[in-house]
Amino acid sequence: MTSGPSSLGFYVYGIMLLLVCAMKLPALARRPRDMLLRAACLLLFAAGLLMIFAAPASISALNRTSGTANFAALVVYATTTAFSGASLLLIVNWRPAPAEQTRRISRMCVGAYSLAVLLIAVLFWAGNAPVPQPTLFDAYYATTPYIREMIVLYLTAQGVAMAVASILCWRWSRQVRGSLKAGLTILAAGYLMILCYDAMRLVAVGARWTGQDLDFLVDEVSVLLSAPACILGALGFVLPLAGPRIAETLRAVRQLRRLAPLWRALGAVPTPGAVRAELVWWRTPPALLLTGRKTALYDAILALAPYCDPAVREAAHRAALHHGLDSAQAAVTADTVMILTARDRRHTAPDELPEVPLAAGWPARDLIPLSRSLASPVVHRLQAQYADPEKAAHHE
Repeated sequence: MTSGPSSLGFYVYGIMLLLVCAMKLPALARRPRDMLLRAACLLLFAAGLLMIFAAPASISALNRTSGTANFAALVVYATTTAFSGASLLLIVNWRPAPAEQTRRISRMCVGAYSLAVLLIAVLFWAGNAPVPQPTLFDAYYATTPYIREMIVLYLTAQGVAMAVASILCWRWSRQVRGSLKAGLTILAAGYLMILCYDAMRLVAVGARWTGQDLDFLVDEVSVLLSAPACILGALGFVLPLAGPRIAETLRAVRQLRRLAPLWRALGAVPTPGAVRAELVWWRTPPALLLTGRKTALYDAILALAPYCDPAVREAAHRAALHHGLDSAQAAVTADTVMILTARDRRHTAPDELPEVPLAAGWPARDLIPLSRSLASPVVHRLQAQYADPEKAAHHE
């Protein structure tokens, strides 16, 4: 067992994990046969209980209320073993594999770790641990019959689960990309850290068997790995879930920034018949705001279509090529000039339409290139030069 200066952190993390578990219970009730969801709930429940039971105040309270010295050791070690089994069970059901293979390994995992929890309880009650040891239990009772077997059993069970889970995560991470790869790599590191925790405690226990004293590995060194391992474990599970959403949000924010010039240019264009909901940027998700802004911009371009003069576009296209732009840039530049000219014409002379209407098959450009072209001095020069339809039509 480990202790620390304060129990508050243990209780905060424990309650948070139990709350997340409770939030998943409705989904579990709807899909009771979903093994991945069951494993996730079991892991959250075991991890929450482990954090609460391992708090220094809980250790003292368990020993005091039970009337049994070191009763907290039984509770914490049994919960730790259950957590280890749940971690391995979650990884087994999470990774892609044939369904029958996953079910077989899951049954083996549940059976083995359920038996380990039962044996830990039997060995504790068969042994004798009368002196309370909240921080040095593993080393102090390393030579006590039955208790030593209990200690070796829980450390071995946790070490095996962490080693296998780390290997599975590492192998899987080499087959995937993105946030899932990052999460699996972090999980592999976190599980490896817990394996080091177990190894140091086993070394301290083995040292007691040979008459040596390496107790500092238990109460000074190994405990330093607990918090980082918990943080890595939480981050490793959260990152694959939150990563795609974060990436989508960042992409939406980048596109919103790129569309900002076009929005400033066309955002005030009236769009009769189009329903435009007011989206407040500070309380609207970026992805939804991006969708609304794109829709509004396309509506604005559609409203300007009757005022778009193909003569202006053709003249602007020839001039853009003359200024050294390639064909793709010249086409975008020509469309931008035509749209800006149509905006100005609709504002200044709404009743004057081009003599030759824009072809119905004119393709609407991607909004990002249109918005980017607004920063080009060529666009500003051509807009001013071809704002007059007559001038645009006869310009060479």
